[in-house]
Amino acid sequence: MEANEVSELKEQAEKGGESAMRPVAFTMSVVAVFVAITAVLGHRTHTEAVLKRAEASDVWNEYQAKKIRAYDTALITDLLSVVAVADKEGAAKFAKGYAGHQEKWADDFKEEQKEALGLEAEVKLAERQAKFYDLAEALLEIGLVISSVTLLTRTKAYWYLGIVFSLAGIASALTVAFLK
Repeated sequence: MEANEVSELKEQAEKGGESAMRPVAFTMSVVAVFVAITAVLGHRTHTEAVLKRAEASDVWNEYQAKKIRAYDTALITDLLSVVAVADKEGAAKFAKGYAGHQEKWADDFKEEQKEALGLEAEVKLAERQAKFYDLAEALLEIGLVISSVTLLTRTKAYWYLGIVFSLAGIASALTVAFLK
């Protein structure tokens, strides 16, 4: 064999190796897209959890403020019933008005508590979903890195291992659809 033929065979072997790595490169591209999608979904889910937590906190704050007002009103009503007041009719009028407020607030307490508990349930769901997206993103990134080792070593075992991690990441992301 002449030197010319050896260099030609070497070039053909290199070109053959490059074409053998095309499926690996394509797989890496697809996994990279899944990483991007999962990252965006995870970030949005984390944001949703934070916003729902703030909304629940607002509802609980309103509930607490009304509870304090109701307690203060009950104290004033009790005080008016035991203290000697010059204007008995005026005191009775105040007590009657306060009783109306107490009844209205009792209904409001139930509604606001129900709303706040519902929002807290939404927060928990969003946080669970975010955990699965985070796991999916990590597994997909691991799959991407392991697959890239195939390009360096030309050993397809790394590619297959990368595919396994990537499929586990996709499964984790799809699990979010079944959470309730």
